[in-house]
Order: sequence, then structure tokens, then C-alpha cells
Amino acid sequence: MDKKYINELKEWAKDIVIAIIVAVIILQFIKPTFVKETSMLPTLQEYNFLFLNKQSYFFGEPERGDIIVFHTDLKTQNGDEKMLIKRVIGLPGEVIHIEDGKVMINGEVLEEPYIMEPYTSGYVDNMKIPDDSMFVMGDNRQNSIDSRDASVGLVKIKDVYGKAVFRLYPFNKIGLLN
Repeated sequence: MDKKYINELKEWAKDIVIAIIVAVIILQFIKPTFVKETSMLPTLQEYNFLFLNKQSYFFGEPERGDIIVFHTDLKTQNGDEKMLIKRVIGLPGEVIHIEDGKVMINGEVLEEPYIMEPYTSGYVDNMKIPDDSMFVMGDNRQNSIDSRDASVGLVKIKDVYGKAVFRLYPFNKIGLLN
């Protein structure tokens, strides 16, 4: 074999190994995902392609308004664990009350310009959120299984898979998520 050809192969091999190492490191912090349901309308539509920050709450605290993906005890049709995407509404230590279509945090009505309809169904009676948990809801309140439902309940911070930080698709809505 020609020495030039061998050097070229070595360079290609080195580039491929570096690319694989970089990809593995990136995937420890970032996870691509698709939105599969409509519970986050109008903020997120079905088939939006998002990037999640998997280390968000390792380095920082959750904030109201964060959009998160989390593990649940719910199952998909084929029996796999169902992960949900919702917005953080109530934070650790806060008291949440939902009545007459209004969401109140610590006695104050929560302003929610992101929700699909200006009415939140359900009733929650002055629930104090434990220090390790959050209260989450979809933006499409009439079509969302979330913390108002006993099958989901409060979300433990340790069960958060990632915080949605960037939308890649559809291309006309590409950008950071607030």
C-alpha cells in the first residue's frame, strides 16, 4: 500500500473517533425528542422537534414556566413507560389552589398568557408542594393529563428527564423556548 493512502486512512479514522466521542459527550447533556400529543398547544404542536437539556436541575433549580419532559407510571399502548411534556406551574414549597377556572400560587392569581383557553378546569384545594416536587400542567388545559389528575400527580424533580430548551422543527418556529 501507498504511504500516502495509509496516512489518509489514519486521518479519516482519527476524525471519525473524535466525532463519535464528541457526539457521546453532547448526548450526555442534550437529548432530541418529538412532541407526540396536543396537551401543550398553542406553545408546542404535535411533531415539533425539540432539544432537551438533561442536566438542567443537576446544576440549577426549576423555575415557573419551564417546559419539562418527565417519567410517569403511565403506559403507552405497547406497554412502554409514557413520558409527558408539561409546563412547571407550582414550585417546591408553594401552595397551589385551582378554583373557578383560576390558578393561584400562594394566594395570588397566576397570569398565564401561554394557555390555549383562559380557563383551567379542575379543583385543587390549597395543596402545599413538597420540597422535592413540582406541580405541572399542559398549556391546553382542557386536553391535558397533568398534576390535576391522580394518575400523574406531583412530579418529583428526580423524575425530570430534561428541560425543553430549543425547537428545531417546524423551521418557521426555530429557536429557544422560554
